[in-house]
Amino acid sequence: MSLLRRSTAVLAAAVLALAGCGSGGGGGGKTKLTFFSWDNEQSMKPLIEAFEKQNPTIDVEFSTAPPVAEYISTLQTRLVSGTAADVFAIAAENKTNLIQGGFVKDLTGKPYMANLSKFNTATYSRDGKAYGMSISSWSAGILYNKDLLAKAGVTEFPTKWADFIALCQKLKAAGTTPYYDSVTGMPLTLAALVGHENARQGGDVDAQIFAGQKKFGDLWLGPLTTFNQLFTSGVMSKDVVGLSGEQIVDEFANGRVAMISAGPWNVSALREKAPKMNMAFVGVPTPDGKPFWSGAASPGYAINAKTEHEKEAEAFLTYLGSKEGVTLFNKQTAAMTTTSDVTPEIDKVLEPNLQALKDGTFYLPQIAWPRAQDALNTEAVAQLQLMVQGKEQPADVAAALDNRLKGQS
Repeated sequence: MSLLRRSTAVLAAAVLALAGCGSGGGGGGKTKLTFFSWDNEQSMKPLIEAFEKQNPTIDVEFSTAPPVAEYISTLQTRLVSGTAADVFAIAAENKTNLIQGGFVKDLTGKPYMANLSKFNTATYSRDGKAYGMSISSWSAGILYNKDLLAKAGVTEFPTKWADFIALCQKLKAAGTTPYYDSVTGMPLTLAALVGHENARQGGDVDAQIFAGQKKFGDLWLGPLTTFNQLFTSGVMSKDVVGLSGEQIVDEFANGRVAMISAGPWNVSALREKAPKMNMAFVGVPTPDGKPFWSGAASPGYAINAKTEHEKEAEAFLTYLGSKEGVTLFNKQTAAMTTTSDVTPEIDKVLEPNLQALKDGTFYLPQIAWPRAQDALNTEAVAQLQLMVQGKEQPADVAAALDNRLKGQS
């Protein structure tokens, strides 16, 4: 059962705790517009201030929760309790529940949707109607410390998985932690491996799974087995089940790990924390030596179907999707924006990521799944953590996904 349909005593308590989160009047005669995102305040504050300067009668009240599970859980609780923000982020993992549940307004044909990429708009659309304004896309791969690899005698990054494992073993033998990928959410390494296998099988395996023509194991068993080699070979610590993305970035910035799974959102922080680091991005090595990336359209902005401030929400999306707003968002987040009227400025280290977007060599399960994204994502992460700890095998993970999908039908 979807979390959006659960009604428990916890939600009753949440109504009281979150009573101040809904829309209402702002100070000094201003209208208060509430905005909830998984982008942090440091990134969004300049955009909010610029919008408020152009719209002096609107006061934006911002709140945030970290991605992915905590943000989605918090949003779901607020939606059920009637305290959700006027504008919030719609993501791959919850888009179906938000759209089918009638929690978001139809944005089809709105002027601020005109400059969006067709791919981004299609990602947050259903039955020809658009429900999210997504202004950027992302691709994530492996970010490595070139100096640490050079000390290990590496002059060219491997493209084959077997060679990548050998590199990790070489680094570990030299006393360097080789690689970290967070398993608190869908591991980016695994997403890339599944995407590569999907492309190898023709690119439409997910549709066949959801049509009952194939099982998850037909697509996932190989990538799961490959990914699990990081742990069965001992080159990645099982402790990653408790490491957040932020902790992993800190380890990398301090030179304690040679390689991490990362995306564009990590670059700005790393430039600040380790300005002298010589780093580079590559796609995830694969069994056949054709690197692949995880990636998707970034979360979009949605308008709460029950907002009492639709006019103000429309004005906010108009600014966020404007040339000025998109340019500022690109500056603040290093996001690879995809609107037609803005050419994003990106860090040189992100050029391979941008090329992956152009080549189409990226994939994210939660985008490819046509429904039940939240339930399947939660199940996948839980099962993967058990696999990492040696309590389950790759086949068990695939079978669990089949069972969860069957339960959602």
